[in-house]
Amino acid sequence: MSTTSTRTASDKKNGSVLRIRGVPNERQRQFFASRCRYTAYGGARGGGKSWALRRKLIGLCLKYPGISCLLVRRSLAELKSNHLTAILRELDGFVTYSESERCIFFPNKSRINFGYCSSRRDALRYQGQEYDVIAIDEATQLSEYHFSVFKACLRGVNGFPKRIYLTCNPGGIGHAWVKRLFIDRLFRDGERAEDYLFIPARVYDNRALTESFPEYVKQLESLPDRLRQAWLEGRWDVFEGQFFSEFDTSEQVCEPSAIPRGCKHFIAFDYGFDMLAAILFAVAPDGTVYAEAEYGAPNLTLSEAARRVASLSSGLAEYAVASPDLWNRRQDSGRSGFEIMQGVEGMPPMTSADDRRVAGWRVVREHLSETASPKLLISRRCPELIRCMSALLCDPDRPEDAANEPHAVTHFPEALRYGLMSRCLPPREPKKRDPFAFAFERPSALKDYLN
Repeated sequence: MSTTSTRTASDKKNGSVLRIRGVPNERQRQFFASRCRYTAYGGARGGGKSWALRRKLIGLCLKYPGISCLLVRRSLAELKSNHLTAILRELDGFVTYSESERCIFFPNKSRINFGYCSSRRDALRYQGQEYDVIAIDEATQLSEYHFSVFKACLRGVNGFPKRIYLTCNPGGIGHAWVKRLFIDRLFRDGERAEDYLFIPARVYDNRALTESFPEYVKQLESLPDRLRQAWLEGRWDVFEGQFFSEFDTSEQVCEPSAIPRGCKHFIAFDYGFDMLAAILFAVAPDGTVYAEAEYGAPNLTLSEAARRVASLSSGLAEYAVASPDLWNRRQDSGRSGFEIMQGVEGMPPMTSADDRRVAGWRVVREHLSETASPKLLISRRCPELIRCMSALLCDPDRPEDAANEPHAVTHFPEALRYGLMSRCLPPREPKKRDPFAFAFERPSALKDYLN
């Protein structure tokens, strides 16, 4: 288990010796031993992540003379209070610190730079910089764009290892991308599974904390249900700030084979050049709404997007509902997006969505409730919709609305909202034809007499 670490060695003019007390717990040992390009360590609160992150950087600086490291967090104040002060206290007299450069220099020419990144403007400061090792503390507080910027900084013509170490807890703007890469392990083109490793952290692993401050565990155990599950148990499917807290994959996700025959079909899609998110819906005779299949892709023109929607429909969809802005005329062509897309062969008849946000989200919640009638079920053929439903955040200024960030997880829930707001009626059972019924409409008096 980790213990509070102090420097005990004496420094000599002709060489410095540094001993830092502290015994890592088993999870911390796994973190120290990782050689993966990207290693994430986290989950619950109180697992000793910050201690391990500092020790890892100090160890690398001592092992590789001249190595360049970066320790980054969302704000400078958090960085100083959580790391910089602790490192300077532990290494007092052994290292030198430059306030203007925000950098610690080791006697062997290794260094740890300290940075912060809370916005895209902050991220621009790191473009063109090079680091051998980058440590991102509380990575779920940063966006995937920030992570991409730091990945681009991981380079250098030398023999030093090139790695990024992350600590993380469930929740925050970066919850979705951290969960995708390290928990769900859903990789995109160019991402290699062998580059990513997740090491879970639990407060029960950290005996130094549980023995010296047992009240902390009791505090975590007494939290409200969702906070307790995230902060104590380290669950990534529930977290504070989650918009659809009622979404449960064990209840609302089904196998494709569970969708009955005889359904009515329609499509709903959210289009932007950054992403087309389309969902094929099936409405069963009992009124149950199924999200049957999905398609998502970025950088599609209107006509290309329409062809993908038509392919998803396969002639099944009776109509396609889309955001109203597609009916606005484009300045470049004088034609609306609706005209361009509707002209593509196979495109179902398009209708403008009811895009009221709060009212629409309430309809989605109604379909997700335990007593929902009709009920919403999502097929496993819709992995992106399932992922985004779990990752969607509340708008901090308007709790009844979903946040627009991270933008990558908003597209499929928007398409779902459009679809459910279109209120497609379930198919009707065909009436049995009476062979003795008259083919013409009977006058009311005659109808009454015959009845």
